[in-house]
Amino acid sequence: MDEQVLGTIANALYDAKQTQTPIPTLTDTYPDFAVAAAYKVQAANIEREVNEGQCIIGKKVGLTSKGIQEMLGVHEPDFGVLVDNMLFDSETPVSMKKLIAPRVEAEIAFILKKQLKGPGVTLSRVLQATEGVMPAFEIIDSRIKGWKIKLADTVADNGSSAMLVLGSVMTKATAINLRTVGMVLERNGAIIATAASAEVLGHPANSVAWLANKLAEYGQSLEAGEIVLSGALTKAFDIAPNDVFQASFGGLGSVKAVFVP
Repeated sequence: MDEQVLGTIANALYDAKQTQTPIPTLTDTYPDFAVAAAYKVQAANIEREVNEGQCIIGKKVGLTSKGIQEMLGVHEPDFGVLVDNMLFDSETPVSMKKLIAPRVEAEIAFILKKQLKGPGVTLSRVLQATEGVMPAFEIIDSRIKGWKIKLADTVADNGSSAMLVLGSVMTKATAINLRTVGMVLERNGAIIATAASAEVLGHPANSVAWLANKLAEYGQSLEAGEIVLSGALTKAFDIAPNDVFQASFGGLGSVKAVFVP
């Protein structure tokens, strides 16, 4: 697509995020809008945030379940970029004032101690390069009206990412079988979902390996110190003001998110 059109799309998404005013589905407005162009839009808005003083702290992987991939008609995940003003801990309430239609996903976060540069990154290389893993929530949000998105829409919108919340305990990646971690998700004290970590591409480290190899196509790599959100264990759940979500992961501890108006 024409670079000027991509600039127009990037500006529309940026403004939607700043004003909490969603825009029409991009792939309806621009029928030729493809995934490769969408990643250019994503990169342009991340560059704008960095120029405004934000620091890149990691990446997120989305669309890691077969069901979601089939729903969107895709055969692989997507990714987005995490910057420092997106990061919260379990003790800090999350304000909904800057969100449009937020949803929460329970995930396992990888904290890297070494660079991962594709191609050829494998599950075992991911584990060797990981300082530890932590329970996490990703708060996703769509700057597209009504979550009416196709793959290019969510990619351009930074993987529909908005915030992340990390737990307070880090576990060595090799101290536990990360394929068989059980997770219980609660909202306001009631269990709303259970899952196992194998829901994420068979093993969440496979998700990180996919990301490292995908980034290599763009001449990029995962760096030491970065956080990688490996993908949701269950579907995303809508968030209402004053909701309290807690996800407990067997052997990894728990993460809590409190949402205030």
